[in-house]
Amino acid sequence: MVAAEFRLDDVNLGSNYILCRSEQHHVLRQTSPVTMAAIWLLFRPHPRAIANLRAFKPPPTNYYKCPLTRRAAVLILLFADRAGDLRVVLTIRSSNLKNYSGQAALPGGKADTLHETPFQTARREAFEEIGLPLEKEHLPTGYEIEHLTELPANLAMTELGVRPCVAYLKTPEPFAGNRSPNAARDLLPKLDAKEVAAVFTAPFFNFLREKDVDPTIRDQVPGEWYKGSWHSWHETAWRMHQFHVPVTPSTVFLAGNNNAKSSPPAAAAAAAAGIPRQAEEKSTSDQPDPSSSSSSSSSSSSASEPQSPTPPPPAKPPSSTLQPPLPRTFYAPPSADATLQQPRYRVFGMTARILVDCARVAYATEPSFEHNSHFGDEEMIERLLQIGRLAPKRREGEVLSREVMERARRGVKI
Repeated sequence: MVAAEFRLDDVNLGSNYILCRSEQHHVLRQTSPVTMAAIWLLFRPHPRAIANLRAFKPPPTNYYKCPLTRRAAVLILLFADRAGDLRVVLTIRSSNLKNYSGQAALPGGKADTLHETPFQTARREAFEEIGLPLEKEHLPTGYEIEHLTELPANLAMTELGVRPCVAYLKTPEPFAGNRSPNAARDLLPKLDAKEVAAVFTAPFFNFLREKDVDPTIRDQVPGEWYKGSWHSWHETAWRMHQFHVPVTPSTVFLAGNNNAKSSPPAAAAAAAAGIPRQAEEKSTSDQPDPSSSSSSSSSSSSASEPQSPTPPPPAKPPSSTLQPPLPRTFYAPPSADATLQQPRYRVFGMTARILVDCARVAYATEPSFEHNSHFGDEEMIERLLQIGRLAPKRREGEVLSREVMERARRGVKI
């Protein structure tokens, strides 16, 4: 059996048979329990990507220097689909929210107390927004959530220091009560999305590529996966990433749709177009081994040890034309209801940049598109704190203007 030709459909470790499938037919093959366990390991998520994230040691952060009112955190929740490929959980913000309504975002929000860690903030907000259980005993049997690492803080347009926290939803191996564990079936449809219009998932590795990795999606869902452009922001060249995530009936869940009895219009349209429910679970042949980096690595590094990404090279001037700052209208998408009608959900801005940075760490490789070489906005946050800008109370009409950033660069207090 060739792994590229067959995908695991169901595993019963208590028998000597394994059911495999190809595009043409199903095959029942007799094998030993040892071989079956090895096949199950073959189809688990690539351990190197998770190991790289687990081993990543973030640099010192300015997050804890920010006053409570300026602290926020988001949760990058990764899980493996049945093909072993990692996916990330995202939301469409509700239309009744004051900021970023109708936009795609990671679960997260502001800190409650100075003693709350970023991960505690991210987990609490994920519980409040999408109903992700805080306690292990409230997860489906066998599932666990592991805190892998945190990334450098980012500066939101609302002048919050946002700390990305990466977690892994561990899928259990098959057992008597669940012979084919599948997070997209066992957990996500049962979440209580209280503060968002929808929960959806996206292929994590694809945030390093310019096109849909899955050829089935590429051929059948209209629209492009990626668009990007350079813009002037805070006196620097800033890459605006726009990813357009295709949705299918098994990758998007409406708020309050706990029983998954209906699909949002976009997913229903995808189903009508003939896109299979498990299209997102196809193995992606062009995913690199995360142990290999696009940059040269030391020949003495052990292949069995996870490697943190090498320090980014100095920023290079963008080869494409530098555009002026984006107008405010760019950040005002249609209502959440209108967003849900689309065959693809747009992920852009800080959320997109965080996902690109996280994928760079996980797969130890650089994107196929142009991008900022540094991670997060720690230097920018530090400069703003030094001039007294990120005060506990935000003044009315306060914006990060060119003058403010010039003062921060020169260290002139406001």
